[in-house]
Amino acid sequence: MSGTVTDIAFAPLLPLWLLAPYAVLAAGLLIHAFARRAPGTLWRTATLVALGVALANPTLVRERREALPDVALVVVDGSASQAIGERTGQGEAALAQVLERLGRLDNLDVRTITVDPLAATGEDALPGSGTRLFEAASRALADVPREAISGIVLITDGAVHDAPETQEGLGFDTPVHALLTGHRGESDRRIELLETPRYGIVDKPVTLAFRVLDDSAAGGSVTVTMAIGGQEPLTYDVPVGERYEVRFAADHAGMSVVRLDAAEREGELTAINNSAVIAVNGIRENLKVLLISGEVHSGERVWRNSLKSDTSVELVHFTILRPPEKPDNTPIRELALISFPVRELFEVKLHEFDLIIFDRYRKRGVIPEAYLQAVADYVLAGGAMLIAAGPDFATPVGLHNTVLGELMPLRPTGVVLEEPFHVTPTDLGLRHPVTADLPGIAGDPPPWGRWFRQVDAEPGQGDVLLDGAQGRPLLVLMRAGEGRVAELLSDQMWLWARGFEGGGPSQELLRRLAHWLMKEPELEENAIGARALGNRILIVRQSLEDRQEAVTVIAPSGATGEVMLEPGAPGRASGEIAVGEAGLYRVVAGDLETVVSVGERNPLEWQSPQAGEDLLAPIAEASGGRITWIADDRLPSIRRVAPERDRSGQGWIGMLDHARYIVRGIDSLPLLPPWLALLLFVGGLAAAWRAEGR
Repeated sequence: MSGTVTDIAFAPLLPLWLLAPYAVLAAGLLIHAFARRAPGTLWRTATLVALGVALANPTLVRERREALPDVALVVVDGSASQAIGERTGQGEAALAQVLERLGRLDNLDVRTITVDPLAATGEDALPGSGTRLFEAASRALADVPREAISGIVLITDGAVHDAPETQEGLGFDTPVHALLTGHRGESDRRIELLETPRYGIVDKPVTLAFRVLDDSAAGGSVTVTMAIGGQEPLTYDVPVGERYEVRFAADHAGMSVVRLDAAEREGELTAINNSAVIAVNGIRENLKVLLISGEVHSGERVWRNSLKSDTSVELVHFTILRPPEKPDNTPIRELALISFPVRELFEVKLHEFDLIIFDRYRKRGVIPEAYLQAVADYVLAGGAMLIAAGPDFATPVGLHNTVLGELMPLRPTGVVLEEPFHVTPTDLGLRHPVTADLPGIAGDPPPWGRWFRQVDAEPGQGDVLLDGAQGRPLLVLMRAGEGRVAELLSDQMWLWARGFEGGGPSQELLRRLAHWLMKEPELEENAIGARALGNRILIVRQSLEDRQEAVTVIAPSGATGEVMLEPGAPGRASGEIAVGEAGLYRVVAGDLETVVSVGERNPLEWQSPQAGEDLLAPIAEASGGRITWIADDRLPSIRRVAPERDRSGQGWIGMLDHARYIVRGIDSLPLLPPWLALLLFVGGLAAAWRAEGR
């Protein structure tokens, strides 16, 4: 409140170190005079006092003051557990009453914040790390002087995971009061994950450990169902409160979603935390590659070295040693260092391979047509084949004139182009993940060494990623049935590996090409990926087209959101979304879908969703605050109190009144002007002199 305050102030005309001796000397003289009963002593006393007062210079001061308001903060818990049962309604009703009662108090600004999970965790914190009301309160009061904070009122279920235990931990001296939603004595059943695998080798078991907790059960068991992707669910009888382990195996490469569901108990608080979902990334232990070189040539070692350098590849390599121009009637089985295991490779073990490479292979009778048909069936059923063509590919004995020719995206014209050329990317090549990020590919032309030979072919099926001589197709990829096929229409990649004219990205290109053929998810040309960055999800859409696209993000609770992806690098669009729940999110774009795990493995919000005062009791007691159950008690009245007084009591809570103000103006009036002081001093001396003269 504003007003005027009158006071007396002193502005000494002499420093204190001179006034003090004067006072001592005057007191001594007066004591001596009174002791002798000297005449005129009273006048001398009046004279010395008048002089002392004049030197002290008293002034009547009137201050025009304007009161400064204190700040009260009301923090509303907006976390997921507040949606249980009647808590939302209790909180809304309590908020309305608190604001109405605070509004009656003079000189008090009221701030209200609702703390949702995003505001509570901060940008870099993990969702699921708990409800953090005090962090949010500190941010809300960051611009308020500490001496202006009147009090904090929390409307929450008590599941607050950043509550300090001392006033020092709070950071400022103010009472913290809590109004609790929910009911006393709530109980719940929940699943707690203890050990979760992030990766698993395909078809090899991994261990998942968990336990079921139940507040109302001291023993017994609970039925838990486990579902893995589209596999048939499994059921277990799990003892309550004990560690339980299950073993399962991913049946495919890539992400598999595992869901645990504990049977719901009648009367439990919520069934949301009866489930737990994890994602396990299935990886192949070894990628088996069969490389068949039709003859010894300069590029053969490039294939071998590149594949052998990849630790995830297990290579089986055979080379047919008889050169085509050498007349030799020696039977093939006798010419080989070891007998070519045709039946074992193409009949018994064919489906154990992830990729078959024909390197400058031509029809010689080494592999019968029936076995080539087996290779075609293998590709159509989901296998992969790469054709690395040499000059023989343009002849009638080329592999395209076998049953495998029906699976090839391009067929040769019969012409071999013998001329120097630069390898250049097509528009698709700049977008396709196999070639898009190759070093130097954005150059015009790319700064790679030249090649000198290429088999000419007419454009046909598939995606042409690289062009060669005369702009003709050089590298093309295609899907065939459930499998994949690639054609490289030159045998001169070895020039890059040898560093000719600066070389080129031979090893990286071959590695990506092989892994695309073996269905590596990161190299899919039409795919969607997501990864967690704190409380945000980064979404990247890979496509052969540049376009804006909206994707749907489905939270663990089932809530949905939409993210518009913006084109960036060729063939890629990306976007981000901030999330507040912990758990497994699904990201859906048309027919494509992926999952991403965000936040803590066991969200604190759902590990103890029961309402309670245990977490808030220490700071409420330390700060002089009070905890009230909305369902059981009447809401307390609110009053202003001085900082040194009690801050709460039976049926009431206090907001500090710091009595702050600013001075808008000052009026001053000297109580002893110089002329009056001089008159009193001279008059006193004259009166004393006259008294002595009688």
